[in-house]
Amino acid sequence: MQDRSGRAAATRPAGVPESRPSRPPFTLDTAIQKVRLAEDAWNSRDPQRVALAYTSDSRWRNRAELLQGRQAIEEFLARKWQRELDYRLIKEIWAFRHNRIAVRFAYEWHDDSGNWFRSYGNENWEFDERGLMRLRIASINDLPIGESERQYHWPLGRRPDDHPGLSELGL
Repeated sequence: MQDRSGRAAATRPAGVPESRPSRPPFTLDTAIQKVRLAEDAWNSRDPQRVALAYTSDSRWRNRAELLQGRQAIEEFLARKWQRELDYRLIKEIWAFRHNRIAVRFAYEWHDDSGNWFRSYGNENWEFDERGLMRLRIASINDLPIGESERQYHWPLGRRPDDHPGLSELGL
């Protein structure tokens, strides 16, 4: 296949994005948009959808687990959501600069025995020029909670726009 100039057009595998919305350098508005897009993708609990936001060789530290590449990310997320049931996440921007964003987050989930948890954490993200994440460093702590302490009650999937964020919930 050729582009308009007659040169061979670059090809990429199906489903692999050329770029993502909200590319660096970030402004406050584009950084906030990037955080919400990430939250929405993670709330889909679709490993393939989430993995497309990362470079093919993306590096992760998630708790004590080190990962590299989209395939490893997809496998990790599939395991995660088999274990963390009824997962609901809220992310909030903490800071940003040029091609980096720091977020804080909290998510609620239960295990297969019905024990509920709220997991709190921070992530540091670094993006390439196309807006794909090439580095994700996550630190996470789990707090057992009673079902009556849950604060995330929206239907599974995207958090409604009118649902309070972390700051509004006092988390």
